[in-house]
Amino acid sequence: MEKTHATKSAVLIIYYSFSAQTASLVKSLAKGLAEWGTAVEKIRLSPTTPLRFPLRSLLLTFKMMLTTFFRKRVAIEEPAGIEQKPDLIILAGPTWSYNPSGPILFFLDRFGQKYLADRPVMPMISCRGYWRMHAAGLARLLKRCGARPAAPLIFTHPNPEPWRTIGVFLKITGRTPEKSRFLKKHYPRFGHSHEQINRAEGYGKFLAETLQEEGVAPACRRLAELVNKERASFMTHD
Repeated sequence: MEKTHATKSAVLIIYYSFSAQTASLVKSLAKGLAEWGTAVEKIRLSPTTPLRFPLRSLLLTFKMMLTTFFRKRVAIEEPAGIEQKPDLIILAGPTWSYNPSGPILFFLDRFGQKYLADRPVMPMISCRGYWRMHAAGLARLLKRCGARPAAPLIFTHPNPEPWRTIGVFLKITGRTPEKSRFLKKHYPRFGHSHEQINRAEGYGKFLAETLQEEGVAPACRRLAELVNKERASFMTHD
């Protein structure tokens, strides 16, 4: 018999995904939220000039690494349909050279105050492994917009270093390290594992339940603590 839950909370997920990693996590998280009765709306940020993944060029990859390190903005279309006043906004996206992605930065500069002011916002970060500078910088930008930053939700790639850095770099240039005879034993999959993506659905259910029972700030804090505790269990070992 299918479970039913009264709809008591509303969550808006605003996200950008370059290589489909964030999109996969968002899809799974939203499914879990909705299953437990939460009204979920997803809005994907769209650059005015579409970005290609992979870049298929060493020169373009090095150029992207340099410009994103200096937090270059990537212009986006103004999001359509943000009309409701949700209980919680989740702002999701990848880490680019230790920073939020260019489309997320542009969104915050141009539209952040309009859509996020006086709203609780939970950052959701998809990254290779280095997220602390991203999270700290994003919290400052959210406060500048008048938002109320909640504890961040962090998803890191499960492969150990240095293989995940090598693998991500090669993947962006258009190579397939997960198929390399030598690299595949150290780097079997690009990005997040199937287990992580599936677990995100459970995190959505947990967030929905705690939102209804405890409110936004405690729910975000408890979910972040749960994800942080479980992150090590996803790591693979050589």
